[in-house]
Amino acid sequence: MDTLVDPVTLPAAPATDPDMKVAELSPHDAEMERLTEMVARESAFLDDVRNEVGKVVIGQRYMVDRILIGLLANGHCLIEGVPGLAKTLCVKTLAQTVRASFQRVQFTPDLLPADITGTTIFNMQTGQFTQKLGPLFANLVLADEINRAPAKVQSALLEAMQERQVTIGDTTHRLPDPFLVLATQNPIEQEGTFPLPEAQLDRFMLLIKVDYPTREEERRMLDVMSAPEVPVAREVCGIEQLRAARRVVQHIYIDPKVRDYIVHIVHATRDPRAWGLTELAPLVEYGASPRATLSLAIAGRAHAFMNHRAYVTPDDIKAIAEDVMRHRVVITYEAEAEEITSEDVIRRVFERIPVP
Repeated sequence: MDTLVDPVTLPAAPATDPDMKVAELSPHDAEMERLTEMVARESAFLDDVRNEVGKVVIGQRYMVDRILIGLLANGHCLIEGVPGLAKTLCVKTLAQTVRASFQRVQFTPDLLPADITGTTIFNMQTGQFTQKLGPLFANLVLADEINRAPAKVQSALLEAMQERQVTIGDTTHRLPDPFLVLATQNPIEQEGTFPLPEAQLDRFMLLIKVDYPTREEERRMLDVMSAPEVPVAREVCGIEQLRAARRVVQHIYIDPKVRDYIVHIVHATRDPRAWGLTELAPLVEYGASPRATLSLAIAGRAHAFMNHRAYVTPDDIKAIAEDVMRHRVVITYEAEAEEITSEDVIRRVFERIPVP
């Protein structure tokens, strides 16, 4: 394994290990072993979370893992799938397992910004104005059918997603940490919807596409959910443990060659001809933004952490690339006419760029 390059400061050790102090990650193998041990310890709870969610949400392991990546990487997730695929149940169950506050907001065309951020109310007994905080003040916020809300609501949500704060009147309130927006949208019904602006789409770290469960999973779901007692997920970790895990994720090692690999992939979506992908040039309107580069790196770290590794491999980048980039690569009308999707473009890019 290549030596580590940039010295970074490791997070403080958890209370369960008082002898471990804040250390500097040096180019020595002993420090990498130290980080590996820390990753193994701090990531152990993820297996319990998966198992508990799996008791309630049958199948959909892909969706569960991607939402966990969003939690670990502090990135918002847009979940796309037809109704009835347990999107809401998955988010609610996950919040139960990590002892996180949860709020669900049903987005409708008549929704107002104050309905999600909160508002100022006049108290007739005291003769004073008081502020009532809205449902955004939770760790996990499910924005159900987000594309049904008008532009003003999307603007208010955008401030919360980007700045992690909400402004009510002349007062700015910080949102809780962690704060994650998990939005859903229905891909088969477009009547009465407002397409999300590209600026807001880019704020979502991951666009997760959810498919139907397999026949075996659906049969098992029928048995479990039709039983007299429906299973309930138990709490397996707290918010502090999640915060500690996120601090460790920030220090997962990314080799310089893997960093170059990330940059090459993103640049190939912007200028396909320069990378020998001339056939893709008329199919791509806009390539991935620099936010895609950052998201690939941190999501790759979270993916490695979930697999109990202290370093990122090219396979980690490949595993999360479509979720990170499918909503950031804008295809042309010509591509749509030929039924070519952004996922097709991303796959061609990965086939072309050499793996380090």
